[in-house]
Amino acid sequence: MRITDFDIYRDILKARSGLSITQDKAYLLDSRLTPVAKKWGYASLEGLTMALRGVPDEEVIKDIVEAMTTNETFFFRDQKPFDLFANTVLPYLAKHRKKKSTVRIWCAASSTGQEPYSLAILLKEHAALIENLNVEIIATDIADKVLNTAREGFFSQFEVQRGMPVQLLLKYFTTEGDGWRLNDDVRSMVKFEKFNLLDSMDSKGQFDVVFCRNVLIYFDEATKSDILNRISNHMAADGFLFLGGAETIIGLTDSFKALAERRGLYVLQDSAHDLDSMTA
Repeated sequence: MRITDFDIYRDILKARSGLSITQDKAYLLDSRLTPVAKKWGYASLEGLTMALRGVPDEEVIKDIVEAMTTNETFFFRDQKPFDLFANTVLPYLAKHRKKKSTVRIWCAASSTGQEPYSLAILLKEHAALIENLNVEIIATDIADKVLNTAREGFFSQFEVQRGMPVQLLLKYFTTEGDGWRLNDDVRSMVKFEKFNLLDSMDSKGQFDVVFCRNVLIYFDEATKSDILNRISNHMAADGFLFLGGAETIIGLTDSFKALAERRGLYVLQDSAHDLDSMTA
């Protein structure tokens, strides 16, 4: 792909999604956007590129962004964060939210729903601990296609085999055709919404827990800093932030600090958590 052609896609993705793509990832454009080109009647990616030089259809732009921002996910991905959620965060919230009946959790870049549904299942498994709390899970993504898939709560055999323990699969899913349907009582615990992390978060309100895992790695440093700082403005004073194992706040923000011996788990810099109430 010519550099000038690559620049067209790079600029579209940066402006519309914040995704920072470098020349060495140009091969992804071919593999992910050739189907988009064919969908819109172009014989090749070159034809789509030519159309983008004019006044492109907004629906075409939407398809390009969705194709390039759809990322891999699976149930209980990188098990440690879910252990921390169950063994550290939930006991803390159970103790410190007695006067606040609602706990709000935000899963950013939730893709096809495996992460928020994993959290919902954990809440079911620890129902006795949080019996007096009303927990809301808000899951957002930029792509309509993955959100629609997530709302359906239907997963193939391959998808449920990736991370879902057999005992939980049999407890919370029902076989349907050649796949598995998540039970309605679990699906109803998650509200899926379309949202771009570049947009204002003011409409989202305040959250007690934010999962923003394995998404910041796709942004440049300035965008990462901006997103983290804006998330901090929408967190409870003693809230929790989860990042991916390959992500860090170092050099990006002073709004958060890491919790010792709890990799990937962060709190606001000026928070004063009752660490004695947390278990590792």
